[in-house]
Amino acid sequence: MNANNQSPPAAGSADDRYVVGVDFGTLSGRAVVVRVSDGAELGSAVHEFSHGVVDQTLPGTGERLPPDWALQVPSDYVDVLKTAVPAAVAEAGIDPARVIGIGTDFTACTVLPVRADGTPLCELPAFADRRHAYVKLWKHHAAQPQADRINALAAERGESWLPRYGGLISSEWEFAKALQVLEEDPQVYEAIDRWVEAADWIVWQLCGQYVRNACTAGYKGILQDGAYPSQDYLGALNPGFAGFVKDKLEHPIGRLGDRAGGLTAQAAAWTGLPEGIAVAVGNVDAHVTAPAVQAVDPGQMVAIMGTSTCHIMNGDVLREVPGMCGVVDGGIVPGLWGYEAGQSGVGDIFAWFVDTSVPPDYVAEADRRGVSVHEYLTELAAQQSVGEHGLIALDWHSGNRSVLVNHELSGVVVGQTLGTRPEDTYRALLEATAFGTRTIIEAFQTSGVRVEELIVAGGLLKNAFLMQTYADVTGLPLSTAVSEQAPAVGSAIHAAVAADAYDDIRVAAAAMGRVNRAVYTPDPERAKAYEALFAEYTRLHDYFGRGENDVLRRLREIRRKALSA
Repeated sequence: MNANNQSPPAAGSADDRYVVGVDFGTLSGRAVVVRVSDGAELGSAVHEFSHGVVDQTLPGTGERLPPDWALQVPSDYVDVLKTAVPAAVAEAGIDPARVIGIGTDFTACTVLPVRADGTPLCELPAFADRRHAYVKLWKHHAAQPQADRINALAAERGESWLPRYGGLISSEWEFAKALQVLEEDPQVYEAIDRWVEAADWIVWQLCGQYVRNACTAGYKGILQDGAYPSQDYLGALNPGFAGFVKDKLEHPIGRLGDRAGGLTAQAAAWTGLPEGIAVAVGNVDAHVTAPAVQAVDPGQMVAIMGTSTCHIMNGDVLREVPGMCGVVDGGIVPGLWGYEAGQSGVGDIFAWFVDTSVPPDYVAEADRRGVSVHEYLTELAAQQSVGEHGLIALDWHSGNRSVLVNHELSGVVVGQTLGTRPEDTYRALLEATAFGTRTIIEAFQTSGVRVEELIVAGGLLKNAFLMQTYADVTGLPLSTAVSEQAPAVGSAIHAAVAADAYDDIRVAAAAMGRVNRAVYTPDPERAKAYEALFAEYTRLHDYFGRGENDVLRRLREIRRKALSA
């Protein structure tokens, strides 16, 4: 089905040209066929990853993984090219010969160790049973001890790049994950020729050339003003890490929207697309979404809401925002500073609650009504007045990405009684994620980066009550993506630029992007009522998150010891 759940637009005249966008998410990859002239979505298809998220046992060995690990299998990504792309083209009913380019995006930081020819270490017999040889998904948080040392040493030395990341480097990013490999499996580390973002690895598979994209290099790879952290700094972290940048990371950078190369014969056979068409430089799922919703100007914050939420926006000034995930010159569109922040658990939190905490009678009632448990709980929650449930929750079930940048934190719900019902807790969790977004917005605004509009894309967009809650809590008008596949459309827009159909991303966004403006506006009474709850959220946020009480970190350590006993 196309993005609006209507019959897809006709393929058009023989002069029409098309591009394909492929969005690699946490559990699946989705492809969409887009008309170059106007951005119409003609066909799409999804392929679920066969191995999904590997967070319990290692494939083939049954080895139990430690807490906070999240791996993936790279062949799952290639399977998306082999299945979803041909299926999307078939649904579109177009002549594949009219496709002029393909663009891709990935969750980040999703990174893998490879040999010089791009072969993942986990595909080599010698390393198939080594957990550090696999892809480390963005939600792999087991490198927090390494991240803590990276931050402490950088602060001690006054490293100039640290403020560009809000003062903290995340355990989700390239350096912490690589340092973990070195310190826990030196043999795997030694075998790494390239430490590669999955966003770049998939482009490598498509065009046969490794091009490191500017987005992940800047936001996840600590590349600022043309330089990475120094060899001296890396050696102070660990003498064996001194050559990490030079030996395993550094590579020529491709600008967003540029052509990385032409589609190889092998990739053409996988996808059914013409050999030699433009393959766009890789990108991140959140950042590539901006042109799909025409968010290419300062003041527009885009929240891509799914299992997690990534907040991105352009600014015309350079500012240091506490807890931001980075600010990169041209990181989203050329000529502006691209800012990123995020929440490491949103949809994941709602799914966890439904999977673990909903009694059978609720499930049965949802089935009777022909709706999902999420829809049923949302319906019940929406009937309440603000504050009626008497709860406050902290949205840290997968740690905190912004503004605390600490994945040792965990979820909290305060105020439960014997009268608390599932819909009460569910609503409190929905509200907690809205409070988390407001905390991020206020960090930007108090730092001098204006936020005037919130634009939402992603799977959670379909929950109208959640969207209204975000508008009420943030006090901002909330616009929405027209497409249900906004990242894939954004990748297609970049493919159109890479194929020289448009001069730049801004021009392409104006022609191909689509957005519904101010679909949700704050309700004055609810917005006022939420002020008191947000004040309580902020008190708990600072109490548990800023060092006054480190009980959440201590509980993590107790759990680790118990599991390893």
